[in-house]
Amino acid sequence: MPAATAMIRLTIFALLCSLVPVPVSTAADWSASAFPVKKHDFGTVAVASKTEFEFPIRNPFKTTMHIRSVRTSCGCTTAILKDQTIEPGQTGTLLARFNTGTFRGKRGATLTVVIDRPRFSEVRLRVDGYIRSDMVFDPGAIEFGAIEQAQAATSVSKVSYAGRRDWKIVDVRSNLPWLAPQFAEVSRGNGRANYEISVTISEEAPIGFFQDELIVQTNDRGMPTVPLRVNGEVKSPLTISPQAIAIGKVKPGESVRQKIVLICREPFQVESITAEGWDVEFQPTAEAKKTQILFAEFTALDEGVGPRKTNVVIEAQGQKSMSAEALLTAEIRDR
Repeated sequence: MPAATAMIRLTIFALLCSLVPVPVSTAADWSASAFPVKKHDFGTVAVASKTEFEFPIRNPFKTTMHIRSVRTSCGCTTAILKDQTIEPGQTGTLLARFNTGTFRGKRGATLTVVIDRPRFSEVRLRVDGYIRSDMVFDPGAIEFGAIEQAQAATSVSKVSYAGRRDWKIVDVRSNLPWLAPQFAEVSRGNGRANYEISVTISEEAPIGFFQDELIVQTNDRGMPTVPLRVNGEVKSPLTISPQAIAIGKVKPGESVRQKIVLICREPFQVESITAEGWDVEFQPTAEAKKTQILFAEFTALDEGVGPRKTNVVIEAQGQKSMSAEALLTAEIRDR
């Protein structure tokens, strides 16, 4: 066979192979991995309530994923892309916000996510819900902001209803044991009812950001429950430095000494220092002071090799019990 003819046949074969479509199952597999949640139902919500849902986006590829754009099929939902570029193995977020202040009734939207790297594709997400026009929250969510640990706090939202004369709130529930909601009827007349919902955070609330939905139970047989969003962040009065402790490479049984500085507005003493995967020893503080400088010895336990990331938890006692956390990272090597 002449060389030229053979080359032409090889070129034609290569072109035909390039035209073979990627199996649908392959595309579906990566899409399911990258978008583990593709639908969300907000249920029944009140007018002006803060109604949002975060769709997680995970990069299953070995190269960077880039999201070019997101478009929505209905103005009832706003799509907010929090992470346009996602590194391999990392997770980003697409926020879907239901526009309860301007829309009423049964609403839904398709969010089309356009990805242009590492391969071009479009993924469709869906949100649905019902915005009832007879019930309004003011404000639309209970937002505490930053709260100091072991300090009780209360926040309020008002509820206005217009419709049935016998309508009423019968219960308000929370999923968090340290979040205590209460409700009270403020006024009633001419088919209108006004309530006040208050939420108190107890001293047992753990450190960190929290988000919950209160379930407002009414005597409405058609739509008996309505969610009310509540969020905030509990911060420790105790600050720790450094916030990130990078130990580097160590072997199981090997120890590293680390200086830690703790500061508080009131005198305190350190009671314990713990870190999962580590044995921690330190000299107990002799007296209560607003600033404590101590040296902790971290010994790697024999729990496998490779990267190790954990939180260092420091428990202290002043006028109240308090705690602080720092991130500890290390590379555990073979003996």
